[in-house]
Amino acid sequence: MRVSVFCSSAPDIPTTSLDLAFNIGKAIGEQGWDLVWGGGRSSMMGQVAKGARSVGAKTIGVIPEPLINLEFEDKDATHMHVVKNMRDRKAKIEDLADAFIALPGGIGTLEEFFEIWVGSYLKFHQKPIAICDPSGVYDPLREALDHLAQHNFMKTGQAELVVWCKDIPSTLAAIRK
Repeated sequence: MRVSVFCSSAPDIPTTSLDLAFNIGKAIGEQGWDLVWGGGRSSMMGQVAKGARSVGAKTIGVIPEPLINLEFEDKDATHMHVVKNMRDRKAKIEDLADAFIALPGGIGTLEEFFEIWVGSYLKFHQKPIAICDPSGVYDPLREALDHLAQHNFMKTGQAELVVWCKDIPSTLAAIRK
């Protein structure tokens, strides 16, 4: 199984988030699964790959050519797909992965997460999606989504396509389905 992890490449991320990224990568590898990720070696992106490799997992990166120097391509990846742009990156990651996990991150992480979520709802794929957020970074987002649902802006069945988790074991269980 190949698991995609969406996470931050931003500098100055709290140590707890860097540790989360490393530990989820390690946990993925300990399951005998491989990691598909954005191909960067900085910040959480780099840590998730290091964690996976620390237990022998393959790491399959997908990085747009213009970001090779910005996100600092991870030269230790088992395989690196260099693509033209972000649209190609997301399509390749969706194609390669069997499941998706979103960790705390910014607009890039959210953009990737929402596209995968919408794709699931529209039945472009039937792959499990989980959010692993032990520190509650996404609590306001979840409240906003609940607010949208209360005002009938979310359709029946959309919310159930994502499992919100507070720890790594429950996240792995959610994508194992």
